[in-house]
Amino acid sequence: MKVEYINPFIEASQTVLKQTANIDAKLGNVFLKTSPFKSDCVVIIVGLTGKIRGQAMFSMPKKVALDIASAMMGGTPLAQLDEMSKSAISELSNMILGNAATILYSKGIGIEITPPSLLMGDNLQISPAKMKTICIPLIFNDGQQMEIDISVMD
Repeated sequence: MKVEYINPFIEASQTVLKQTANIDAKLGNVFLKTSPFKSDCVVIIVGLTGKIRGQAMFSMPKKVALDIASAMMGGTPLAQLDEMSKSAISELSNMILGNAATILYSKGIGIEITPPSLLMGDNLQISPAKMKTICIPLIFNDGQQMEIDISVMD
């Protein structure tokens, strides 16, 4: 995958996390994942079509999802991922990918995104078929981490 495809996802993620949850996300070491790979217990999957075909997956531990949803909802303490908090983190993925799509479009790369799907469970295993997956780790709040996995067709 081309670097000019990845940078808009990084830029959009950092911008949206700062604007919606006041989180300063630092970029970890970007790397290529091999399929199948394990994922944390909360995963939001969004399809990508157009010039880039594949999917974006936002993966995080439940505690990180709760903390992000809480920050997005004005700091309300959350004990569990209810419908409102699931909706908040799903909307976060929508906003990040919408921003990334706008950045890509300005570079002549048109993409569309599908509505997000949220998955929860222990020991999730993901196998993107016939796609390469780039992992973008974002680190914030004393070591908390969210991974954005971008899987694209060759």
